[in-house]
Amino acid sequence: MTKEAHCFHCSEILGPAPVTLDMAGTPRQFCCLGCANAARWIEREGLGDYYLLRSQQGSKVDENPSDYSAWDRDDVTAAHCRPCPEGRQIVLLAEGMHCAACAWLIQSALQKDPGVAVVNANAINGRVEVRWNPEKSSLSSLCAQLARLGYRPYLAVNEAYEQEKRRERNSLLLKLGLAALVTTQTMMFSEALYLDTAGEMSFATRDFFRWLTFLLCSPVVFYSGSEFIRGMLRELRLGRPGMDTLAASSILLAYFASLYQTLTGGDHIWFDASAMFVLFLLSARILERFARNTARAQVDLLARAQPQFAWRIVDGRREQYPIAEVRPGDVLFLPAGEPVPADGILLSPALDVDESLLTGESELQTRHAGDTLLAGSTLGPGAGEMRVSTTGQNTQLSQILRLVEQAQGSKPAENAWAERLASRFVLIMFAVTIAAFAIWWQIDSDKAFPVALAVLVAACPCALSLAVPAAVSSAFDALARSGVLVLSPDALSKLGTINHIVFDKTGTLTTGKPTLRAVHAFTPCNEAEALQLAYSLEIGSKHPLAAAFTGSGAAQPVFEALSVIPGHGVSGRIGNDEYRLGKAEYAAAGQADEGIWLSRNGHVLAQFLLHDPIKAEAATDLAWLADSGMQTHLLSGDSIERVRYVADALDITNRQARATPERKLDYLRNLQNTGGRVLMVGDGINDAPVMAQADVSMAMGSGAWLAQSNADILLMNSRLKQVRQVFAVADHMHRLMRQNLRWAVAYNGIAVAIALSGFIHPGYASLGMAGSSLLVTLNALRIYRTAS
Repeated sequence: MTKEAHCFHCSEILGPAPVTLDMAGTPRQFCCLGCANAARWIEREGLGDYYLLRSQQGSKVDENPSDYSAWDRDDVTAAHCRPCPEGRQIVLLAEGMHCAACAWLIQSALQKDPGVAVVNANAINGRVEVRWNPEKSSLSSLCAQLARLGYRPYLAVNEAYEQEKRRERNSLLLKLGLAALVTTQTMMFSEALYLDTAGEMSFATRDFFRWLTFLLCSPVVFYSGSEFIRGMLRELRLGRPGMDTLAASSILLAYFASLYQTLTGGDHIWFDASAMFVLFLLSARILERFARNTARAQVDLLARAQPQFAWRIVDGRREQYPIAEVRPGDVLFLPAGEPVPADGILLSPALDVDESLLTGESELQTRHAGDTLLAGSTLGPGAGEMRVSTTGQNTQLSQILRLVEQAQGSKPAENAWAERLASRFVLIMFAVTIAAFAIWWQIDSDKAFPVALAVLVAACPCALSLAVPAAVSSAFDALARSGVLVLSPDALSKLGTINHIVFDKTGTLTTGKPTLRAVHAFTPCNEAEALQLAYSLEIGSKHPLAAAFTGSGAAQPVFEALSVIPGHGVSGRIGNDEYRLGKAEYAAAGQADEGIWLSRNGHVLAQFLLHDPIKAEAATDLAWLADSGMQTHLLSGDSIERVRYVADALDITNRQARATPERKLDYLRNLQNTGGRVLMVGDGINDAPVMAQADVSMAMGSGAWLAQSNADILLMNSRLKQVRQVFAVADHMHRLMRQNLRWAVAYNGIAVAIALSGFIHPGYASLGMAGSSLLVTLNALRIYRTAS
């Protein structure tokens, strides 16, 4: 078996006709002309060391250069550039920058431009900061140079937010570094004082070491420890003492007591303990922030998924515009591999689309003409065209993001309970600390303050405060990575009480992609006319059955006064004639309750028999739910025969056909009135009021927006196995919460007891406290294995 040859630049497998180029006397092969031209430029400019230094393969270079001329528009530069002494400054995201060699190549290549003054490329976060003179070089030319090397540039979105995150992270790391460096020095000087057990050290030497530790400790307390001091002041202003109050009290008490002892010539100081408090507490705080940022990672990815520019087709020509100027009705060209800029309808015959950010599905999904494309998805290897339906803040992605942000900003009931518990615990521990000081003052006055300080540190409820939010935030993010978005903060908590699951049929238990099985047209209408009328009536409808008529016919009649009657059908007018499409009782009174009927002014024109297959995994997933002790129900507006067929196939004994939204609501209320806790799973406009009534609701991502906005949980890839997944993650979340709370309470109880006995140094008490917080945080991260 022969070994496959790879491109010298991007390491992709070579095709049947590779490009060969002589580089430094050695023939090299490339997969395409784009990579060959990039390598030729790198070699010509004396940057060939890049190929020796790189630790990862380069990115494939597009043979057809992209047009970045729109990036020179005044509105674009005003929004993304800042003035600087050199002219302008911008931060770009460089796709494909993976290692230090990539960063070096980018910096070296851009600095060869006469207009560029400063380039800072960071391979860790993929950002390139450029300062240049716009009178000598345009932004588009710099971006084109990056693209020619295989690093596709993007404008940084929410740069202010990202900068604030980086500033906060860098500030915390700087504080931690200072605390770690100075604490070790403080402990060394304090050790000299501890070793003088015989009291042989002169007062001058002793005071020298004390003042030295004071000088070293002060920046640790007031700079590195400012996180906790500010937190304490905030908690006291709100009248809710918590973790920061105990932490800052311990730090400041040890510091000022030591300063008092130094000034008065007392026997003991605790500057080292104060510095250790800050070091260990800050380490725990940084780990907690890391876990919290990890739990927001998927939402941040979704927020950055929309591009800044779109290719609009005007009079047959492609012109690049900022996404803010794209309007509903515009026809856009979608380049291969680029993100979809807005919601719309696919005009091209077929495209492969990557929807992994939205649904968690890693495989490309094939979309056909007439299908909906969502902002946030990315095209596969083919290009195409789409007609825009919604843009900006009105896209489904933006609306979902607002709901998710709202859910993450709210506190579940367990969080509020844990915070109240921690607040009361703090007040109790202050009382215990005072009591410990008083008791030990009677036993051994020299040990009274160290014991009280150790009790105060050991009592800090860091682990208790993190026990619940760490588990909840990790569960939310673990589900988001799998394509499940939690829109209600209490949704996962309530799932443990559910004993009834009510399913809609179309699009939930079935594929939601119906096909026409038969068309019966009645005089004076023929089959082609009936299909055209049905298609025109269903345009814009989000009901899954609308897909059965999509694309039927060529010239479509235009209806006025289109109206959707949930649970019944749709109507519209052409002149004085009223057309109806829907159930027999709505569109064709007196006809058989089977299929969909089309009528004009009450006269039947056609009957459509549809087939919507049951989802392949439905039987297995519903059997698992039944084995878990939950009763399943099927409510559908479909015919009795069709509902019976689906219910029998899935072994659902509780079923109801021709259920209007009102009947569904009554059915749900009856279950709740008899003590039932109900989960509703649906996807249509008909399901929206029922979802609002249910104890917990789940909506399919392929369904109507009204249903999604009323749901507590959104299943983005519309697979029933995600229902099982949500139950599994919710159950694991509750187990982790109980484990964390038990550990936190046990730790605080044991640590306080040991501290009361006088057998632990205050500094080591802070080490135990930080360790308990770390354990709780790491334990919460185990939920990612359950979600995957």
